[in-house]
Amino acid sequence: MRFEQPLWLWLLLVAAALVVAYVIAQRRRSQYAVRFATLPMLDKVAPKRPGWRRHAPAFAFLAAIVVLTIAIARPVTDVRVPRERATVVVAMDISNSMAATDVAPDRFSVAKEAATQFVRELPEQFNVGLVSFARTATVVAPPSTNHQATVDAIEQLTLTDSTAIGEAVLTSLQAVRSLDSQAAEDLPPARIVLLSDGGNTAGRPIDEAAQEATQAGVPVSTIAYGTPEGTIDLEGRSIPVPADAESLQGLAEATSGSFYAAESDEELRDVYSDLQSSIGWTTEPREITNLVAGIALAAALLAGLASLLWFSRLP
Repeated sequence: MRFEQPLWLWLLLVAAALVVAYVIAQRRRSQYAVRFATLPMLDKVAPKRPGWRRHAPAFAFLAAIVVLTIAIARPVTDVRVPRERATVVVAMDISNSMAATDVAPDRFSVAKEAATQFVRELPEQFNVGLVSFARTATVVAPPSTNHQATVDAIEQLTLTDSTAIGEAVLTSLQAVRSLDSQAAEDLPPARIVLLSDGGNTAGRPIDEAAQEATQAGVPVSTIAYGTPEGTIDLEGRSIPVPADAESLQGLAEATSGSFYAAESDEELRDVYSDLQSSIGWTTEPREITNLVAGIALAAALLAGLASLLWFSRLP
């Protein structure tokens, strides 16, 4: 919690002084009672004492003063709010290495199911699109609020040769810019979520794509998918197809995105779940003066009500 006008917090010293004064007054009252009356006489005159109830209204009133002082200082806290206008482009690797079976039944099937769930759970007002990449990159589904169109496009993806990660990022940026006439001049809040299980083997280099994404202010979150032991059969040979985690991590860090590594169905779904949470919400500062002042008023009313009910007087 932060305060717009923290100097008002010095008034808390007044509340502390009132607490000290109250404690001293109570002690003096007890001393005078004992000094001018014997204990047996006190028991007869006042056999039942209110105990803690005697102090409750006073402490509730002091609490109201403390909370009201905090309200005057205009407290500010960070709150999570849903993004109103955002675009998410899912970039999926459709290279032949995605046929590896180190993730059962195979990487490609699991990746499509996880991406489908991710798209379905994004807020309805989000624009969501799909870019597939192998030797080149293609906008399969332009970003729109029609999430079902993106889901259908994911289901129809098929595998082919090579992996053009740089092209995937550049094509995704172009898809964001083509969202509408406003996006061409003023990009909406956007995020590229790129999944790949290999290194960049075609098209423009990753560094060039990362530089353009950074200039556009579009983070690229990357998922290195598959195990180091993954292989595919090609013309009777077993070809290793480990994910190039280093390149994907560098791309994410260069664009202020997030990097993930997933080696199983469960891990990939957890990654998409985490991304959905971070993309769908943003943290904004909100002044909560009214809320704190309301708490102070409630404490003051409680103090007055308790004093009237128990002692027929206000504190």
